[in-house]
Amino acid sequence: MAKSLFRADSEIEEIYRRQVRTVFRVCFTYMKSVADTEDAVSDTFVKMIKTVPAFDNEEHEKAWLIRTAVNVCKDALKHWWRKCEDISDYSDTLESESPLDVDDVTEAVLGLPEKYKAVVYLYYYEGYTSVEISELLHKPKSTIRNHLHEARNLLRERLGDTYE
Repeated sequence: MAKSLFRADSEIEEIYRRQVRTVFRVCFTYMKSVADTEDAVSDTFVKMIKTVPAFDNEEHEKAWLIRTAVNVCKDALKHWWRKCEDISDYSDTLESESPLDVDDVTEAVLGLPEKYKAVVYLYYYEGYTSVEISELLHKPKSTIRNHLHEARNLLRERLGDTYE
């Protein structure tokens, strides 16, 4: 018998429980606001429910959700309304609302240019290799390694010698 195109509620709940923290962290690196992050997380899981991708294993599931979360966040950030907002409006909410531990390093990572954030997060916080990140983000391996190198240099400049 062919596999159903729908997922059982229990299966969706299991996937959500397994991956919500990772998806939240990825979205937070882009959105910088808990409310916007929560919207992006829910949009990511709604896309999973609507498209019903067939996952080979938990690692494939995680990779799909990360890729989808990145796309959801990028789309949200490109929206015309976001261009009317000033990121400095969110600086006070970063410390007060964030469920993440916001220390100097995290703040420095969140302050990196967009092209570095996801790469740094996936490499250092999720433990992906540069080859795996290149596959996730659909970018050449050399670009990923270059982004990591440039991000490290920026972080070194911002944080000084205390974090080396």
